[in-house]
Amino acid sequence: MLVVLALSAAMSRGAVGQVRVFAQVDTSKDIYVGERFAYNVIIDGDTNPGEVDLAPLAKYHPQSTGNSPVSQRSISLINGRMTEKVVKQCVMGFSLVADQAGPIQVPPLAVTFGGKTYQTNPVQVNILKPGTTDRLDLEAALSEKQCYVGQPVIITIKFYYSAQISDPQFNIPVFGSDAFYFENPDVVSPQEKEYDLGTGVTVFVSQYSRTAHKGGNFNLIVLRKVLIPKTAGQIELAPATVSTNVAVSRARGFWGPQYEYKRFMVGSEPLTLTILPLPEESRPAEFYGLVGRYTISASAAPTSVNVGDPITLTVKIGGSKYLKPVQWPALEQMPEIAANFKIPSQKSSPIIENDLKVFTQTIRANNDKVTVIPAIPLAFFDPDKGRYVVAKTDPIALTVAPTKILTGADLEGTEFSTVNKEVEAIRKGLSANYESLEVLKNQRFSLPAAVVNPGYAALWGAPLAALIISSLVKLFTHTTPEKTALKRRRSAPGRAIRELKKAVSAEPDNRGELLVSIMKQYIGERFDKVAGSLTADDCHQIIVCATEDTQIADRYRDTIARCEAARYAPVEAEVGASLIKEVVGLVRNIEKKSRR
Repeated sequence: MLVVLALSAAMSRGAVGQVRVFAQVDTSKDIYVGERFAYNVIIDGDTNPGEVDLAPLAKYHPQSTGNSPVSQRSISLINGRMTEKVVKQCVMGFSLVADQAGPIQVPPLAVTFGGKTYQTNPVQVNILKPGTTDRLDLEAALSEKQCYVGQPVIITIKFYYSAQISDPQFNIPVFGSDAFYFENPDVVSPQEKEYDLGTGVTVFVSQYSRTAHKGGNFNLIVLRKVLIPKTAGQIELAPATVSTNVAVSRARGFWGPQYEYKRFMVGSEPLTLTILPLPEESRPAEFYGLVGRYTISASAAPTSVNVGDPITLTVKIGGSKYLKPVQWPALEQMPEIAANFKIPSQKSSPIIENDLKVFTQTIRANNDKVTVIPAIPLAFFDPDKGRYVVAKTDPIALTVAPTKILTGADLEGTEFSTVNKEVEAIRKGLSANYESLEVLKNQRFSLPAAVVNPGYAALWGAPLAALIISSLVKLFTHTTPEKTALKRRRSAPGRAIRELKKAVSAEPDNRGELLVSIMKQYIGERFDKVAGSLTADDCHQIIVCATEDTQIADRYRDTIARCEAARYAPVEAEVGASLIKEVVGLVRNIEKKSRR
């Protein structure tokens, strides 16, 4: 593995200690035109991020992938002397993309940290040009070709493939644009799952097999995202691209089919979106920014009540695939409702149900003259009509009966009376009180009595017992970070094998992803690594260093690659019980050889 590191980066000694700032690009894998690659700026010596000037990277379309603080402690024993080393770093991640093939030099960046400015090192990267094939195809489409400012538009990316593939990398330039707000659809189908493209952008993805396309059968991956334009104008959306490994040959191996892969790329056609401004005239007072096609309905239960009884009002709003901007109906701002109903300030959270956003609120009629829940309005701009619209629910008829107001005499019970039709006052009421001194009991506090009283003994004895027990627990369970790490390493193989055996009963579509997670988690726990950042090549290198057995390391790495391939081509790369059993054997062999 070759990782470009600049060990000659700017160095400075501050009040806290030595700080280095440098840049690196992982070149262990080939990097292709149109494919995003990871570029990290690392502050060595502190876990806090700095401010990075990305202006020199403009032509590489940088996108932040987040900051990762790292703090690790290691203890070594040399000649009977214990040495402790603490490593602190902050990894500021970015993704870049190159538009042309050939060697490039990522320029140095200015990084401000702790009141000082550091300069990173330049990084050399070789960009390769992938091949093309008719076994891949990519289509991009917008739900609207013309829209208004603030109107949600759904972009759909369809990736067709009729070959065994692995490691597809999507590059969708519009997701880095400042012209839009980006959201995920609220209304999704059961087979859709949220997926991170690896650039900090998530989309909803669905997958289909044997889809008819261009006269053949293809597998299909569909990505969806909501674009909300900020300003009016005409925007050109650059083509989306996908680069992926495609199997060009297949051979039968001892551990199953062996594929030879080559990198290929496919792109979509560019798109154009015309964005119109919202008109100022005829804008209703109730309008709060909804642009699209919406419907509203309401229901209430019960509709026959007494004054003050709770009424559950349900309002449903739909008509759009993106319902996040839909707000609670402002009932307290509607004069007819506010005057005749008590509306609590607490509101339950809305839910998405049957493609509708559902609001539920309890209201109470405050007089018996109420005969109806008035219509509830919803103001929005209708792009089809090109004007503002106020949709309303149908009024809901109510029957409200008066409620008896209880007087002091009713509560005291000195007179017999009826309350409504069902409730009858108790004759004695509050007046049925005892007045003799015999009912009084001496409650004066006595210290000797308190000491022997079981109730008081529990009050002073329980804290003392808790103190003694907690002291004993702490004494016998005292641990250190070193003991905790050792315990985690020792339990890693057993935990991994148990999880692997459970994976056999998991859903077939989820086995590949689950198996990769277990394998990386095992390596992370067993060898004190961060499992979430491990790649197949990282696992390979760790196993080789621990066991000196390249065959086991190769099989482990290939298994991870095979499982990752199953996420995108489950028909060709099924993860079955035999593969899981093989991984159990690999874990046991790693344990056996790493203890030599």
